[in-house]
Amino acid sequence: MGRPKAAPYLYIPISCLTANANSQYFYRKVYLCNRHLYGKPYICCTNKPSCMNAELIVSNLTNPTLLFFLLGVVATIIKSDLEIPPQISKFLSLYLLFSIGFKGGMELSHSGLTQEVVVTLGIAIVMAMLVPFYSYFILRRKLDVYNAGAIAATYGSVSAVTFITASTFLQDKGIDFGGHMVAGMALMESPAIIIGVILIRRFSDDAEHEHHKISHIIREAFSNGSVLMILGSLLIGIVADSKQAEGIKPFTSDIFKGFLAVFLLDMGMLAAKRFKSFRGAGWFLTAFGIVIPVINAIVTIFIAHAFHVPQGDAFLLAILVSSASYIAVPAAL
Repeated sequence: MGRPKAAPYLYIPISCLTANANSQYFYRKVYLCNRHLYGKPYICCTNKPSCMNAELIVSNLTNPTLLFFLLGVVATIIKSDLEIPPQISKFLSLYLLFSIGFKGGMELSHSGLTQEVVVTLGIAIVMAMLVPFYSYFILRRKLDVYNAGAIAATYGSVSAVTFITASTFLQDKGIDFGGHMVAGMALMESPAIIIGVILIRRFSDDAEHEHHKISHIIREAFSNGSVLMILGSLLIGIVADSKQAEGIKPFTSDIFKGFLAVFLLDMGMLAAKRFKSFRGAGWFLTAFGIVIPVINAIVTIFIAHAFHVPQGDAFLLAILVSSASYIAVPAAL
């Protein structure tokens, strides 16, 4: 069967672009950039002339979890009597932390601890500790201790849905990345929460925290129920037998998005109730939410390049560091 050879596109065997040997397609249409590398045009994107995948954008905007969050906002605005009972909300929080931690531990168990994995995860953990630390002092210019600590922990932590979207993007482009990056996502949740709790306890004016030593604050942070859940689940995922773990896969994976949708419905209602308090520092928080993730991503890319982290892993690392949590941190704080 003949294949078109004329510019601006050509057909390349799937094996050249992706490791997915079971794909029903044997060729993928790729477009050439107007730029040249070593005297020859090189591939800049696949599937469409534009490197920006419109389908991916539409898919994100129509994601059921996002739509349920918006439904929660609408429910509060129109003063609906819709509500999630506190006990259900607490259960959803613990479930999401358990699922993220356990799956991360399983992925880390499968990938093993090579030098490349250790370096990548080390960068992830260090950045998860640094980002909330400096973010807190920036946010304290306009916010109180509790809100500054909570938002700082949010930006130090990660977004699981953003990570999944970025992973899908790499798969569409045929760029490989390590399975240990899922473990990196889980590992970045707890340091950010711990730093956030420590900062709140350290700088809070509450009498009960006034004379606490730093060792007591750290112990209190590690014994926090949410931190203990995600760290404990991560360790269990590492040591658990993979065959035995298949027995709880329907609970850890298959129903995850359904519970996440209900959790975000609750978060949407909670966020809408706090719109008035947002107005006081609205422009400051908007600028913070735009600028800080970009800075975090740029710094991470330079660090990843310095330590020779593979392209796919470096991309996901930058995504993780620049993203913000709307699952683990709200569930914990």
